[in-house]
Amino acid sequence: MISVRNRIHIRLFVVVALVCLFIVVLWYYPVPVLTSQLHGGALMKVVVTVYYEALCPDSKYFLTKQLLPTFKIAKSIMEVKLAPYGKAKTKEHNGKITFDCQHGPIECQANIYHACAAEIIEDPLLRLEVATCMIMDNHSPQEAMNKCTSQINFDDSVIQNCFESYRGVDLLKVIGESTNSLRPPITFIPTITIDGSQGRQESILKDLLSEVCKAAGDSREVKDICKI
Repeated sequence: MISVRNRIHIRLFVVVALVCLFIVVLWYYPVPVLTSQLHGGALMKVVVTVYYEALCPDSKYFLTKQLLPTFKIAKSIMEVKLAPYGKAKTKEHNGKITFDCQHGPIECQANIYHACAAEIIEDPLLRLEVATCMIMDNHSPQEAMNKCTSQINFDDSVIQNCFESYRGVDLLKVIGESTNSLRPPITFIPTITIDGSQGRQESILKDLLSEVCKAAGDSREVKDICKI
């Protein structure tokens, strides 16, 4: 027979062993912490995708009056993706890709410059500043690109090489496929999605910051930016 004292010792030994095992498991296999716990509920940045055209007056207004000002305020809680294609059409014949753009061939050229700049310029703010600068006067697309990249001391030859090679055409083709896959299909340019949703277009076009704030959650950072 095991004495009461020995049974107590055995139980204590088992408890200590289990505690040690639990500590070892936690050490090697830590419990993952949800991003929402780390960032007060903000799982990720709000993704704003802008489907626009380089010579579209409404696109110009949105980039200059809404998108860039909003991004400067809320860049820590939002990500911007640029899709310069709009209502263009992609044509392929004998392996050659061409585009028909709503505002003519010059817009197609400008759209390609925008696509190349968006792909090549890594800094999100500089990328958006160049796009906004170019759209201010895109009737001479190459001159606009040269001027706008020089303002941020960026090597314009990289973007020019993209434009002159198949890379620029391929980029615009992919953007066109993305634009044409939208459901419902776009009927107005620019069309903006927030986290993939086309809802509340009228409000987005007039007050983008407010709509980004609504989608961003209720973390302390969001409250500070949005003045909630």
